[in-house]
Amino acid sequence: MRVAIAGTNGLACAIAEGISNNTDHQFIILSRAAKPHLTAKGWQVVVVNYAETHRQNLVFTLAGVGTVISVVWGSAQIALIDAAARAGVRRFAPAEFEGQAALRPTTDALDRGKRSALERLRYYQTRSNMQYTSFVCGILYERFSPGGMMASRIGVRSGIGGEGDYLIHITQKRARIPYSTNGQPATICMTSAEDVGKFVAAAIGLQNWPLELRMRGDRMNVSRLVHIAEAIRGTHFEKNQYNSQSMQSELALAQASQAIQQQLRVISLIATANGRFDFASANLNTMVNVTPKRFQTWLQEAWAAH
Repeated sequence: MRVAIAGTNGLACAIAEGISNNTDHQFIILSRAAKPHLTAKGWQVVVVNYAETHRQNLVFTLAGVGTVISVVWGSAQIALIDAAARAGVRRFAPAEFEGQAALRPTTDALDRGKRSALERLRYYQTRSNMQYTSFVCGILYERFSPGGMMASRIGVRSGIGGEGDYLIHITQKRARIPYSTNGQPATICMTSAEDVGKFVAAAIGLQNWPLELRMRGDRMNVSRLVHIAEAIRGTHFEKNQYNSQSMQSELALAQASQAIQQQLRVISLIATANGRFDFASANLNTMVNVTPKRFQTWLQEAWAAH
């Protein structure tokens, strides 16, 4: 099957590596600009423009493509979905790669156009038979790497991709622990970007796609997460605990001061406490032959040289 990967950030490249190293599928990478470091790998990079005036060129580029994996957001993704439907693409995976869509609030500061993309895909599923699935992976391990996700070229424009923007700042030995309404530390599922790439590559070979394909490398509560980080660094962290009331108070302060980044950090804590990044069943883990790396092993390796 011919595959198109839209995007060139770290996650898109991990998916490309997964396909390249573990399957025989041919793939192209759609990029807004030339990427010599990717073509040097032997990968085909096609420069595209998602603007309305270039839609027909995008349709032409997708001719003969069976599956599109999107790692672009907003209006670019909508244009990509429209072009894929017109080109007769059989399957489309939107830029999800977090928690389950059903657990997102109607008004979501972390949305980045994801709701609109799913609505568009539902429209085309009934009219053009283009299948779609949401790849759910929980939190990427890379959030806890030296420098955060941005060091892996992931979440660069999210506003909260730096080290310490989510739960733990390992370098500064600080942690924020959100508590669920049951009075227990919130639980999250997590996966490394490398393993996401392997899971997605394996899923391309599945005959049918359900509406959601959930994968995970590990699942634990935030207190356990902090304990692992402390053990690996050989020191205790400063810990701040948050319940619903304290998170809402901190959000109100951030809104009053128009501190956008802090608002996003607190909203992420609230989402975590509400179970947005947790799921009991990882159906894709049982459907493909991928053995993901556990979080403790990954974190030990990530910080070994620091």
